[in-house]
Amino acid sequence: MKTSRSLFLLILLLFFYTSGFGQDKYYKGNLHTHSYWSDGDEFPEMIMEWYKNKGYDFVALSDHNIIPEGVKWKTIPKDSLYQNAFRDYLKKYGEDWVEYRKDSAGTHVRLKTLEEFRPLLEENEKFMIFKAEEITAYLDKKAVHMGAVNVQELIQPREGNTIVELIQNNIDAIREQSERTGEPILQHLNHPNFTYAITAEDIIQVDGERFFEVFNGHPYVNNYGDSIHSSTEEMWDEVNMAYIQAGKPLLYGLATDDSHHYHKFGSRYSNAGRGWVMVNSEKLDPRSLIKSMEAGDFYATTGVELEAISFDNNALSITVKPETGVDYEIRFIGAHRDRMESEILKTMKGTAAKYKLSADYLFVRAKIISSKLKENPYQEGDVEVAWVQPVIPNSSAKN
Repeated sequence: MKTSRSLFLLILLLFFYTSGFGQDKYYKGNLHTHSYWSDGDEFPEMIMEWYKNKGYDFVALSDHNIIPEGVKWKTIPKDSLYQNAFRDYLKKYGEDWVEYRKDSAGTHVRLKTLEEFRPLLEENEKFMIFKAEEITAYLDKKAVHMGAVNVQELIQPREGNTIVELIQNNIDAIREQSERTGEPILQHLNHPNFTYAITAEDIIQVDGERFFEVFNGHPYVNNYGDSIHSSTEEMWDEVNMAYIQAGKPLLYGLATDDSHHYHKFGSRYSNAGRGWVMVNSEKLDPRSLIKSMEAGDFYATTGVELEAISFDNNALSITVKPETGVDYEIRFIGAHRDRMESEILKTMKGTAAKYKLSADYLFVRAKIISSKLKENPYQEGDVEVAWVQPVIPNSSAKN
């Protein structure tokens, strides 16, 4: 009897292990963050601590055309808001940590490098900081900004005679470093509608673009487009229709903060906590996180949390982690091969939904819209949403 019970428990454990029970672990992270190293208005240690205390598992510190290495001094603005913030920084970390001097021009502080402040904050399986850079270039006042997450060395922005050439040259620079160092680098195209610099047609012509920001929390990036410009969601679908037809890998959508302002709050400012990704990864390290993201095993969100996502036998299934008093609408969005335009294929109210994808469609993705107003939103009236990455039909699956 005892032997039979032990055998039953062993079989049960094997079933749970092989079926993946308990294996999914989502890590929360922001991939676009600015500090005093470029045009942010706070010390990197303070920023990283804010994210850690808010339950984030990883953050990419991605300042413009710089990584936090070497010697850089910051003159603190004379505004009392920033002077008080400096005093808070000094009080928190102490005279032994903060290196500063004062003269007639003001207060000057040496910024700590990533190597210096990492040990204060990183913890195994609890919090990790990506070394990153926002490669920043312009063509005729049009802004092309590209995130490079897990860079090993600074990448100087490359020029181009067209927007497409400029994007491609910088993708190639990131790829070259990755191949040379043997370290994966997650490259993403940031806020394509900032200055309305980049169109879907531009992205379609590029080779090697795998990620872009479908949502960016900065107030000037025009996520929703206007009467003559597509929204980033519309661009996303247009690009993927072309990519699938051309045999290219899918383009995946990110949500990021693009945080700059840590002392002034509201829709006029680029604050932290507006958008992030949830990555289903084996562990909290650069290789595992990037591997999962390259496989599309993540979702983007401004607040909606999901319990499960699966794509099995051409059926995309979504389960929302519900919040009391909040209603949810799950939309499945795709594109028919003959019509070549995206459309809402199915809408369901509630916390669980499934959509069976036929071979007549190029892809399906999901958007979950809640009834909960977003706190400190990108735009007044925004509710919390989540975006599930697109999937394509498997021709060998049973119908």
